[in-house]
Formats: sequence, structure tokens, C-alpha cells
Amino acid sequence: MADPTLFAQIKDPANRADPYPLYARLRGHPVLRQDDDSYLVSSHAAIRALLFDPRISSADLPPAHSPATGNPFKDWILRPIKDEIVTRHRPLIFRDPPDHDALRRIVMTQFTPERVHGMKARTQSLVDELLDRRRGGDAICVVEDLAYPLPVTVICEMLGVPPEDEPTFQGWATQLATALEPDARHDEETQKQTRTTFDAISAYMKDLIKEKRARPVDDMLSGLAAETPAGRMGDFDLIATAILLLVAGHETTVNLIANGMLTLLRHPDELERLRRDPERAPRLIEECLRYEPPVHFRTRKALRDIPVAGTVIPEGAAVTLLFAAANRDPDRFTDPDRFDPDRADNQHFGFGGSLHYCLGAPLARIEAEIALVTLARRLKAPRLLDDPPPYRDGASLRGPKTLRVAIDGLV
Repeated sequence: MADPTLFAQIKDPANRADPYPLYARLRGHPVLRQDDDSYLVSSHAAIRALLFDPRISSADLPPAHSPATGNPFKDWILRPIKDEIVTRHRPLIFRDPPDHDALRRIVMTQFTPERVHGMKARTQSLVDELLDRRRGGDAICVVEDLAYPLPVTVICEMLGVPPEDEPTFQGWATQLATALEPDARHDEETQKQTRTTFDAISAYMKDLIKEKRARPVDDMLSGLAAETPAGRMGDFDLIATAILLLVAGHETTVNLIANGMLTLLRHPDELERLRRDPERAPRLIEECLRYEPPVHFRTRKALRDIPVAGTVIPEGAAVTLLFAAANRDPDRFTDPDRFDPDRADNQHFGFGGSLHYCLGAPLARIEAEIALVTLARRLKAPRLLDDPPPYRDGASLRGPKTLRVAIDGLV
């Protein structure tokens, strides 16, 4: 029997820099019951089967429960109404069909390939502007100087958020991303901070949506606030969707860029090949998504008994899909612990899969490609200053907190 403390070890910050040996041990038991009666799924085949199984649900968040205020009117009347609204209008990554499908169709009327590809030139300009700020220095922090500010600017411009509000959005996105960590659902202080942040960003979005309806322009929020070919969102769903696009469009891309550059610095031959041949970037990004993905696991709930990999996951059980473990499954990938951008048949779970495949994946790929190619081209003699670097707290959204690199200047 596998060690029941393995998942606790994976979540332990002490193992954040290299959780892969723990994942390898877990794959010896592809579906493993934990002491709390939840189930860990770690093999590629088992996760793929569950992603396409209608008996597994993404609506796994507990009902909203706001704290008591001491005011009888608010506590007995307003608070239950607010909690019911929040529970019924979760972001679409926490919704099942048909609600999920209807909301996603509406979003995709605005998150179009044309709009995404139209951001290429602007993204390149932003990357160069951010790097130019470090001109004359002998070091750069890839996270603070590039990977963090770039995605928030891109998604805010696409949504139509005023530039002066971007710093506030960055703080909001960081706090709300903690809600994706399993333990955050049981930590009272984290829940309190998340509720406060959610209320603040909801109020902001409500006002911004009102402004977009009164004076629409060519941005995503204006489009989503109006009637679309796929229908129209209600205000509560629109607010939840806008918040999701902000958080998902920012936090995962930060990790993709930072993890990708860390991997290249550890494989200087690949960094040099990318510098000489930028056309390698698309397949290099795919291998980064497999080898060092930005999201390591997500949670689900069993709606029925589900037999998978020789185990029956019972109805009602919480399920954790360990995407990063599956991405290094030797039953699916040859020599899985080797970084190989020329790898063939690279069907990874870097952006999840099935109905909940990341709708922002094309944008994240573009941002990461431009960022990594530009770093490879413009940094002179880059060398890691900390290996391993310090990591952010999250085990699910995993990436370096800082990534300091010594350089001999900028091209």
C-alpha cells in the first residue's frame, strides 16, 4: 500500500522545488484512497478516462457561507440571498453541463482566434518594454520583471480594464488564486481574505460592466455585456466569468513563463538552440507544459460510483486529478523525466482536458512563446543565481516566487 501521507508531502512547501519523485511513488497506485476518503488519481490513462466521464463533476465547491455580521436583517435575509447567488453563479470551471457549455459558448464569441492573435504585436512590445527597464543592470528577476506584469496587462487590455487599475487587479488575482488550493477551502483566514477580495472585485466589475453597456468599445467585456450570437449572460454570471478570465489569464501564464525559463536555464543547450532558431518555440512550449506545467492538479467530485484503474471511486467522493504526475507517466511517455522539445505525440495535461480544457490556452501559448524567445535573444550570458529558486506557496498553481538571473547586459 502506498504511503497515505504522500499527498501531504506533495503539498508541503519543503517539496515544492521537486515533487516529481513523490508523483512517481503515487503512480504505483494510480487511484489511491486517502485517510479522509478522498481519492488521488495519478496515471495518464486513469486521468484521461475520468476527464471524459460524465460521472465526474467539476461543481465541487462547498456552498457559499458568508460569516455572520451580528445584524439580524443582514444575517437572516440578505446573507442567505447573497450566498445562494454566489453558489448558483460560480465561474464556469466549477460548473457542469449544460450551464458550463452555455457559458463557454458565449465566452468564445469574444475570446476569438482573431482577438487573441491580434495581441501578438502588443505582447511583443510589452515584453521589450519590460526588459528595457532592466537595461544597464547585471541581473533580472524573470518573475517580477516580466512574467508577473506581462499577463495582467495583456488580459486587462483584452477585457477593457483601465490601465491605472491593473496593479489592483494583480493583487486581486494573486489572492483569488489561493482559492484553487485544496487546503484553502478549510482554512478560515484564507476563506475570509478570499471573500473580501471577491466582494471587492465583484463590486468593481459590476460598475465596469455598467460602463461598458452605456459606452461599449471593442473589448471583451463590452462584447460579453451585450447580446452575442450564443446568447447573453446574466449579470452574476458575467461578473463571475470576468473574474475567472482575470485570474486564469494571469496566474497560470506567470507560472508557464517562469517554469519555462527556469527549465531553459537548466538546459543551456536548448536555450541556445531557441536563440538561434525561434521556430522551435511552439514545440518547446508544449514540452514545458508537459515537463513543468503551471497547474499540477485540480479537484473533482464523483456523481456516481466510478470504476477506474482497478478501483471504484464511490459516489460523493472528492477526487484530485494529478496532471503533473500523469505528464511524467512512463506508460505514456518515453523517458518522461527528460526535457525533450522534439518529443513526438506529446499529449500532455498542461492545460487540463475535455470540457474544461483551458479556454485561454492559445493566449497563454502566445505570451509564453514571445516571452521565452525574447529572453533567449536579448539576455547576454544568462546564469541562474538561485537553483532551486524560492517557490510560491501554492502546490496546485506551482511556480517560482522569484527567478533571479545574472546577465552581462541586454541586446
